[in-house]
Formats: sequence, C-alpha cells, structure tokens
Amino acid sequence: MYEGVVQDLIDELGRLPGVGPKSAQRIAFHLLQADPADVKRLSDVLVEVKRKVVFCSTCFNVSEEETCRICRDPRRDPTVLCVVEEYKDVVAIERTREFRGRYHVLGGAISPIDGIGPDQLHIRELMPRLADGTVTETILATDPNLEGEATATYLTRLLKPMGLRVTRLASGLPVGGDLEYADEVTLGRAFAGRRSADD
Repeated sequence: MYEGVVQDLIDELGRLPGVGPKSAQRIAFHLLQADPADVKRLSDVLVEVKRKVVFCSTCFNVSEEETCRICRDPRRDPTVLCVVEEYKDVVAIERTREFRGRYHVLGGAISPIDGIGPDQLHIRELMPRLADGTVTETILATDPNLEGEATATYLTRLLKPMGLRVTRLASGLPVGGDLEYADEVTLGRAFAGRRSADD
C-alpha cells in the first residue's frame, strides 16, 4: 500500500478491464516517471474523448457525430447487416476487409447470471432497421461463448419469422474467445464461410 494520491491512482487504474493490481502499479509508476507534458497530453485526450464521443443513433457504434462514418458511407451494402456485441467487434471485423455491409451494436450479450436480458441490449432498436425490407441478410457475429451463443439463438428465433436470411460466422473462431482477440486471417475466414443460423 502506498500513500494518498499514489494509491488512489493505482486503485483507479486497477478498475480498468484487464488491468490487475500489478499492472496498475506498473502503469502508475510509469506515469510518475513520465514527462509532465506526456501525462498532460494523456489527461487531455481522456477528457476530450469523454466530451466528444457519442454512440451512433443508428447502429450504436462509437462516433463523434450523430451517425457514424459507416452508417453515412453510401458505398456500404444496405442489404447485409452484421450484428455484433460491442463496438470493438466492429473494428475487428473491419480489419479483415471482408465485410462491406452495415452494423448493429447490441451493447453486450444476454447473460442471466449478470442480470443482462434482451431488454438491456439494443435489440428493440434493431427491429425497425429490419422491418422495411431493405436488409435481406442478418449476420449474427456474437462471440463464440455461452453468452454469445445464447444471444444468437434468441435473435435467430426473433428474426427468422421476418423472412430474413440469418447467418452465423463459420468455425475458425475459438470457443470461449472474444472477436477482438482473433487475428485478421481467422476472422476473415470465419466471415467468408459463415453459415445459416439454423445449422
């Protein structure tokens, strides 16, 4: 345990996802030894990102405008919609350069143990996007873990009666993994070999 503000810094860093106590301590001491201008720049960026960044009113991806650049891009295929759990998954898929459609970010996955049900996700906002008949295929690109599979199953049951083609990403992604950690080749192959959600 350290005194005062140093311990406060370690505690706050330790609250970040994926940062354990030792990593928090290492980052804190790095910041203490860093040039004050570098720390000020980091501080300014943190404040700026909280001030400027919003969620797209259409797909719920991160954006600095009301709608994100992907939703505004007329070259994107409006007939294919890829449903992902988090906005970081959009970045992972975009890196593959395999997908030219649009996205819908759920904001998580169904997880009863964590108290997250369909009503806590952006499923209600997804339905009007599919109702006008523009979208003909919905790709369910949820994580290949228990929560992701439960979410995909729920969405499949909801979307199939609408007459849409509902697909899932093909194998190649490790079970229990997260899309953000998949390499571009694996994720690209999974995208290219997607299958019907009924299989």
